[in-house]
This record gives sequence, C-alpha cells and structure tokens, in this order.
Amino acid sequence: MAGLIGRKLGMARIFDGQGKAVLVTVIEAGPCAVTQVKTKKLDGYDSLQLAFENKKEKNVNKPEAGHFSKAGVKAKRIVREFRGMDDAAEVKPGDEIGVDAFGEGQRVSVTGISKGKGFQGVVKRHGFAGGPKSHGQSDRMRAPGSIGQASYPARVFKGIKMGGRMGNDRVTLRKRRVVRIIPEKNILMLEGTVPGANSGIVLIKS
Repeated sequence: MAGLIGRKLGMARIFDGQGKAVLVTVIEAGPCAVTQVKTKKLDGYDSLQLAFENKKEKNVNKPEAGHFSKAGVKAKRIVREFRGMDDAAEVKPGDEIGVDAFGEGQRVSVTGISKGKGFQGVVKRHGFAGGPKSHGQSDRMRAPGSIGQASYPARVFKGIKMGGRMGNDRVTLRKRRVVRIIPEKNILMLEGTVPGANSGIVLIKS
C-alpha cells in the first residue's frame, strides 16, 4: 500500500493506446519526505507521516523545526498521516517517496476538499424540482414546499433537507485509475475528476 500528498494542477484530455480520448486530472504528486514512522508498540497504531512542499525557514516555529530536524528533512508546508501502510516498516524518517510508488493501471483513492458553494437553496443543494409554474403561484418556484407536520407533532424533524452551506467538505473518491505517470516531472494523471479546486491539496492512497 502506498500513499502520497499532491497538488491538483487541472484537467486535460489524453489518448490511450487505442486512440480513445480519456479525461484525466493532472496532479503534482510528491516527492514526499517521511517525517515520522509510527508503530503500534510506541504510538498505539501504525502509520506513516509524510510532508510535502518546502517551507521558508522564517515561517517555521520551534516545535516544527525540531520535528523536521529530528527527521533530517527540510521544513515542509503540508504534513499528513497515512494509516494502514503495509510498507511502513521498510522506510525510515528522512526517506523520500515519489510517484513511482504507483503504477499505471493501478486503482487509487483520492481525498480532497470540495469546492465551497456558500449558502444554496434546495434546488441546487439537493436537486429539488421546485413548485409548479402555474395556478397563480409567483414566488414559490425554487421553494422546498412543506417542511413540517400538522398540529401533531407540530415540529420539523431533524434531517429535513433544506437550504444551507454547500461544499467545502472532505470528499474521498475510490478506485480512480492511474492513467499515466511522468516520474521526472512528479506528474500523476488520474482518470476522471478529483475533489477540489485547482492548486488544492489532495491525498492519494492505494
């Protein structure tokens, strides 16, 4: 099992060996430095802590500086933990992991923060159809309709679909196929879409 931190660059279209167009998301994945290896014996669980993108020394506080110095790596901006890494015992702090940890055709899970949409109504947020367009109605086109009960229980139940904040959530998409890898440029191309806006941080795990 492998894991990497990456940055979403955008989307593109490439052609496979049969000349078929494939929609891909281009990700700058790694290289990631191993900053800590956690074990069940010492920490209560097994995981691998990875760091991505260098950070200016002036922006590093003392605890961070000590942590990175102990691992023998430069200060990094993004630090994430990957649990359930089968090969955690084979690496040590200071090692570097790149896109060659994955293979073309492999299926991976991608986690990112979805685009924030702000406050949205029920038509956009939940796919409601809205009210009828005739019979004298003029201001109920995109309204949710009735949300409550009669005189009993005389309240709105929890969980009723209503307008509210939409997006900006942690989203994981599974079984995304690795279409192409360009190791010299740290580029990973995944089939289909990936959560988040361009330049957003994503976590890739096999």
